Amino acid sequence: MRPRILTCVLLLLVFALSPVNVSAQEKGKANEQSAGPTPAKDLKELRFKQQSFTFVRIQYSSARAGVYPAWMIDFPDSDLNFTARFQKVTGLKCDPDGKVMALTNAALSQFPFIYMVEGGQLRLNDAEVVALHQYLSGGGFLMVDDFWGESEWKAFSAQMKRVFPDRESVELPMEHPIFHCFYELHEKPQVPNVMLGIQSQHTGITWEREDAKQAHYRGLFDDRGRLMAIFCHNTDLGDGWEREGEDAYYYKEFSLKKAYPMGINIVVYALSK
Repeated sequence: MRPRILTCVLLLLVFALSPVNVSAQEKGKANEQSAGPTPAKDLKELRFKQQSFTFVRIQYSSARAGVYPAWMIDFPDSDLNFTARFQKVTGLKCDPDGKVMALTNAALSQFPFIYMVEGGQLRLNDAEVVALHQYLSGGGFLMVDDFWGESEWKAFSAQMKRVFPDRESVELPMEHPIFHCFYELHEKPQVPNVMLGIQSQHTGITWEREDAKQAHYRGLFDDRGRLMAIFCHNTDLGDGWEREGEDAYYYKEFSLKKAYPMGINIVVYALSK
């Protein structure tokens, strides 16, 4: 056998016997059906206000300025990944690109769900305060995500007091339908950033600050008892959406089991109540 032909044969044998290199995301998704929770509700039971969904991220005034403002954290991958997952799971037609809108945009009332990130950095101007009050009072739903510790909660609460001076946010009990409206959740999920999440398999630590060990899901209700807003404090669902493809452990334990189920529950609740 000629040397060149022999070399080719040997190379083919090496490739055939070598293990296949599978990405972290593919490894996680291979066990997706067994690792993640299953929906508690049949899709036929869901009655959405609209027959389509658009993920609307709010561009807001904040304490932190610069090239990368607070409202842009995890953008755009978290929004895009969540939208794709939501459509796949629920079958509801979604705008694949989502939108970024200001609170003062007159068209905001057309969208029943809006999302804010980094609640501790929120510093609304007077026009935004009025606009958010009108949006929520008119039937809209707000999700605030990814802020940690007591100082950030205090800063955020002060801003919400400007929006609704006569209302207090309350801790949502596990019995509340938002934890059971699609996926059946048995705990309030705490999702850390991806690096902390990867390390947690050795450390057990899933909180980003010492005063943020417990995840809180607080709500704001209107006069009729309708939940207008949910504040996801001491957790970062958005990182679970954005960084799903970076590590198999993080994807399985945080994206698949916690971030997506909680996020989907929140949106299903917002769209069907």
